Amino acid sequence: MSEDDVQNGAAGAEEEVSMDDWAAAMAEQEVVDQGMAQQAAEAVPAQNLFQELGAGGAGGAGGGNVPQNLDMILDIPVQLTVELGRTKIAIRNLLQLAQGSVVELDGMAGEPMDVLVNGCLIAQGEVVVVNDKFGIRLTDIITPAERIRRLQK
Repeated sequence: MSEDDVQNGAAGAEEEVSMDDWAAAMAEQEVVDQGMAQQAAEAVPAQNLFQELGAGGAGGAGGGNVPQNLDMILDIPVQLTVELGRTKIAIRNLLQLAQGSVVELDGMAGEPMDVLVNGCLIAQGEVVVVNDKFGIRLTDIITPAERIRRLQK
């Protein structure tokens, strides 16, 4: 054998070993894939993993028709805001404000005020005074469908 034959034979042997290694690895992967497919077929999908909020009986902290599953969120505080109106003002004018200054708002007198919960409009109402404190009498509640429609604009 010549030196070239030895080198070609060695290269061929390396190539065969490499091909055998690949073949073994591919066969091993097929076994793993079949095992995973079998496990997936045997797996039972999780049913009723989470309880539906609508499920459950009536009753609860509100005294109304509140499902019991909502009891856990009834004590979460939210920010309720009653908005008289808004305006834009230049910083120059803002810095000139002093005690007794009047800022004109875009809301009109006698116009219903917006009631927002965490920044989302939920109702409109009118100002009332009860025991020397301001309050708001709700005159119009925004329906959930209307809230969704307003979000899409």
